[in-house]
Amino acid sequence: MPSTFAAASRAAGRRPLADMASWGLVAGGAAVASVLVLMIAGYLLAESLPLLWQGGLTRFFADDGWWPLDGQFNMLPMVSASLLLTLASLLLATPLSLVFATCTVFYSPPVLSALLQRLVDVSAAVPTVIYGLWGLATVLPALGAIWPAAGASLLAGVLVMAIMIFPTLTVLIQSALQAVPPTYAQAAQALGVGRSATLLRVVLPAAQPGIAAAMALGAARAIGETMVVLMVCGNVVQMPGSPLDPVRTLTANIALEMPYAMGAHRRSLFVAGLLVLLLVACLVATSETVAQRVRRGRA
Repeated sequence: MPSTFAAASRAAGRRPLADMASWGLVAGGAAVASVLVLMIAGYLLAESLPLLWQGGLTRFFADDGWWPLDGQFNMLPMVSASLLLTLASLLLATPLSLVFATCTVFYSPPVLSALLQRLVDVSAAVPTVIYGLWGLATVLPALGAIWPAAGASLLAGVLVMAIMIFPTLTVLIQSALQAVPPTYAQAAQALGVGRSATLLRVVLPAAQPGIAAAMALGAARAIGETMVVLMVCGNVVQMPGSPLDPVRTLTANIALEMPYAMGAHRRSLFVAGLLVLLLVACLVATSETVAQRVRRGRA
């Protein structure tokens, strides 16, 4: 008995040390990540400031067009294309991911659920250039068969992007659904609420903050994607008049023109990078605001 008590005391003494070490590692990793993000933002801002001082931020939305060699830096068509591509692909992928995640977590047999989960994990690890290549070989010919005048366009980018972010959204939504305490569903079933009603009225509302975070991360991945839009969107700087028009996004513009850009042209590309960073920050802040409102509404 004394030896057992001593061993338990030593284990209890080591546990706070282990907890402190784990907390220190997590806090250190978070601090390093935060410093890196601030360094990136500071570098983009430092490279952009000389051009921003010359004409202000509004010139990037009010100039006559995107002719950087002539000192015209209108990025509004590229900002619009980035937002349209992101929002449309998110609206297309989120319901599919929600249905798929719900089926695998609550309805599928364990063996089938595990198999589907592995397939989703593998799909999330596929390089984005593979999705772009698949879009070139499959989506563009299919669109051409439906609309003969269709080619590389906003619509093609939306379809390929939605398939690309589907695995990421699915994995995150699955985690959000699994994080809901089982007692919620058990209490509803004890009151005689059916399975479907429990899912719709209890589980999904409780998982809303996690679902909102998943959508924000999916949108951030979509708005920062480069290879897919380079390969299937057409790379024409213009305001899209229809889904079949070719477009160019901010990230594609940076990738295409940075190798040869110089002077003010080069600095304008850093302004584009800063805009992408600001758009991602706005998406994350919006999702966090929605999640907090949902939490306060349930409190």
